Amino acid sequence: MTIEDVAYNLGMSWNTVKNIEKAYLKQYFSKPDLSNVRRIAIDEFAAAKGHVYMTVVMDLDTTRVLYVGEGRDQQSLKKFWKRIRKKKVNIEAVAMDMWPAYISSVLNNCPDADIVFDRFHIVKMLNTKLDEIRRDIYRDETQYNKRDLLKGTRWLLLMNNANLKDKSKERLEEALRVNKPLAAAYYLKEELKLLWMQISLENALNFLEAWVARAYETGINKLREFANTLMAHRTGIINWYKHYISTAPLEGLNNKIKVLKRKAYGYRDMEFFKLKIYALHLSRYELL
Repeated sequence: MTIEDVAYNLGMSWNTVKNIEKAYLKQYFSKPDLSNVRRIAIDEFAAAKGHVYMTVVMDLDTTRVLYVGEGRDQQSLKKFWKRIRKKKVNIEAVAMDMWPAYISSVLNNCPDADIVFDRFHIVKMLNTKLDEIRRDIYRDETQYNKRDLLKGTRWLLLMNNANLKDKSKERLEEALRVNKPLAAAYYLKEELKLLWMQISLENALNFLEAWVARAYETGINKLREFANTLMAHRTGIINWYKHYISTAPLEGLNNKIKVLKRKAYGYRDMEFFKLKIYALHLSRYELL
């Protein structure tokens, strides 16, 4: 039931009902309990159009939202780290993407925690590189028949090979057969997923180094750039084998936040919006 529905049924103003709800949220959710917090995830979401972002911190063991900050720079997490220090919380691991501001924030405020770079973001980064390679090849291809084969292959290249149906797979294989650089990039993309299927951290590190070597051997600059990124962040990538965490639960929460914004047509009261996010882990909580 929405605030508007409650206001109508009780004969009260929308603002009165909203203020009652806000007071309730503030009492029970404004300062989430940080005791026993050990593993967290940090991510951002678009709060409004025009590159307006907010930062969310989640307890990965309970899926509770621990903090919501405005922006996605180091400053956006300042109040969270202040509470962490005050409560003397010992955070063991932090899942995140490779956003430099978040990396610096964790290193400066929680240096003993292991950073675990989210594997889905890494695969997404490689998909972006693969699509750029496809566009470059299509632009530079002079033979009409090869250009024609590359048309409409974007989603075929980005999908998991196992999910392709027979006709789609045949079309993709035909396009790859006539273009060796694209084929090399594609098969490396598929192979990288095996990085998170190794039997040990040591095996994963060996696999990563071998993959990077093969990426360099292709001579494709965009693949080499991506390989450099992997090696620069290899400790955080391999740390997955120490904690087996990702930002996936937080990604799911971000989808709920999108629904929350859409149903309410946006929020003018930023404090109220943050409090709503704190309560999102309660599935039966529906007031807007």
